[in-house]
Amino acid sequence: MSAWILARRNLRIFFRDRAGVFFSLLSALILIALYALFLGGLQVDNLAERFANASTGEIQAFVDAWVFAGITMITTLTTGLAALSVFVEDSASGRFKDFLVSPMRRWSIIVGYMISSFVVAVVMTAVVVVVSQLYTLLRGDEPMTPQSLLLTAAYVVVAAAAFSAVSGFVVTFLTSNSAFAALSTIVGTVIGFLAGAYIPAGTLPVAVVNVMNALPFAQAAMLLRQPFTHEAAQALTNGNATAEATLNTFYGIAISVGDLEVSNGFALAELAVLFVVFAVLSALRLAKRIR
Repeated sequence: MSAWILARRNLRIFFRDRAGVFFSLLSALILIALYALFLGGLQVDNLAERFANASTGEIQAFVDAWVFAGITMITTLTTGLAALSVFVEDSASGRFKDFLVSPMRRWSIIVGYMISSFVVAVVMTAVVVVVSQLYTLLRGDEPMTPQSLLLTAAYVVVAAAAFSAVSGFVVTFLTSNSAFAALSTIVGTVIGFLAGAYIPAGTLPVAVVNVMNALPFAQAAMLLRQPFTHEAAQALTNGNATAEATLNTFYGIAISVGDLEVSNGFALAELAVLFVVFAVLSALRLAKRIR
C-alpha cells in the first residue's frame, strides 16, 4: 500500500461525510453571513465617504472582492485541518496498528495523511474561488483576469501546503474526536480575526496590526487580496496611485510590520519555510504516534 493509496482512502472518507465537508466551510459561511447582514453595508458606507466620485457599483465590487479574498484564505486552512479528522479517528480507533502490520512503509502512512489534507484544501478552496467569480459575473461586475486567476491558484497552493503542514503537526497532539472538534471550533473562530478578514486592518490599533501582520495568516491573506481586488481597486480609485496605496494599506492588501514592508517575496518565503519546518515536525510526530 503506497502513500497515494492511503491518501485516496482518506479523501473518500472525508468527502463521504457531508456534514464534515459542510462544517469545514463553516468559518467561510459565517464570514459571508456577517457581510451580508451588516458588515458589508458598513464597508460600503465607509468607502462612499472616502471616494465620493465612485459609483455604488464600483464600491460594492471592491468590497465583494475583498471579502471573497478573506474567505479564500480561511478556506485554505480550515478545510485542510478538517481533512485531518481522519487521522484523529484512525488514532482513536487503533487503526494505526492495522497499518503497521500491513506491507506498508511507515513514511507512506505519514505522507498519505499530509497529501490528503493538502488535496482537500486545494479542491475546496478552488470551489470557493469559482463560486466567487460566478457571483461576480451574476452581479454584472468584472471577474478576475486569467493572469489574476493563475496568480490566485499559485497562492492557494502555497498557502494550502503551508497550513496543511501546520495542521498536521498540531493534530498529532490530539487523541480524541472531541479534542479535534474543540480545536476546529477555536481555529475557525480565531483565524478570521488574525487574517484581518472580519475587520479591515486600518480600523485597528497599530500595535495589534503589527502583530497580525507578522503572522503567516495575514500575509497569506495579503497575497490573495491582490489578484482578487486588483481590477476593482483601480476602478474605485480611478487610477490615482496615492489613493490606491492608502486603500491597500487600510484593507490589508499591502502590509507592513513596523517600518518593514512585507513584500510578496517575503510572504511566500515565510509560507515555504513554514511548510518545510512543520512538514518535518509533523513527520517526526506522526512517526512516534503510529508505533
